[in-house]
Amino acid sequence: MPAWALRQTFHYQYASPARRLHHRLVAVPRASHGDQLLLEHSVVVKGAVARMSAQTDAFGNHVVEVVADRVDEAIEFEVWALVRQQGPGGVATVPAPFARRWDAGRLLTRPDDYLGAVAGRLQATHGGGLSFAEAACTWTHSALSYEHDVTTVATTAAEAVTGGSGVCQDFAHVMLALCRAAGVAARYVSGHMVGEGGSHAWVEVVVGSLAVALDPTHDRRAERGYLTVAIGRDYADVAPTSGRFHGDSPGVLRTTKTLEPASPSPA
Repeated sequence: MPAWALRQTFHYQYASPARRLHHRLVAVPRASHGDQLLLEHSVVVKGAVARMSAQTDAFGNHVVEVVADRVDEAIEFEVWALVRQQGPGGVATVPAPFARRWDAGRLLTRPDDYLGAVAGRLQATHGGGLSFAEAACTWTHSALSYEHDVTTVATTAAEAVTGGSGVCQDFAHVMLALCRAAGVAARYVSGHMVGEGGSHAWVEVVVGSLAVALDPTHDRRAERGYLTVAIGRDYADVAPTSGRFHGDSPGVLRTTKTLEPASPSPA
């Protein structure tokens, strides 16, 4: 079975010292997800003396908390993970008691009147469940054009549709808003595509005890070639890097990522 080595760096540069830094990383893939299995991983902090702790959040994601009293110039987080894919991907199991949580309303995916009307039309034609979700995926793909720097992490689904463009997280939020309006349980997925430079986002639709992955950015099933890192209700639940600090200047973030056929241990 194929295995992949994921390497990421998150480098924050500060013009003046940052104090009492508290950072959150959701960059290590889940222990298991569908036919995907995490074999090994490491997280290394450079540039400052820091304390790290790891935990599993309410959605089963691997979360690393980093605390540093002072960062003089820069801090860098290096993440490495070895993941095996044991099948074609695209489907995960969902324990029945947990399926209902994906219906929870959130600001980023709250449907407005227009999205509610679109969902109603799609539902009238396609019914519910996976058939509706596939139609919502196709509609979202046609409603938005992919464009950087026109939205932010705070852009709602309704705002993205009004603007007509966005990035993968916006596509995912719009599709989720349609699912919310139709009463179809669905969740946000953060991860990577093999051969793509940045991180990626798509949607899993809960159908019975299964979660089926759909990618509205590309209008297709998210199967082989997709690596799941985390799941949540929207981007805010699973932002790969986030945090806070006290200081006089904002941090400037630079990131790198590679996802390659696996080597036995981190370089």
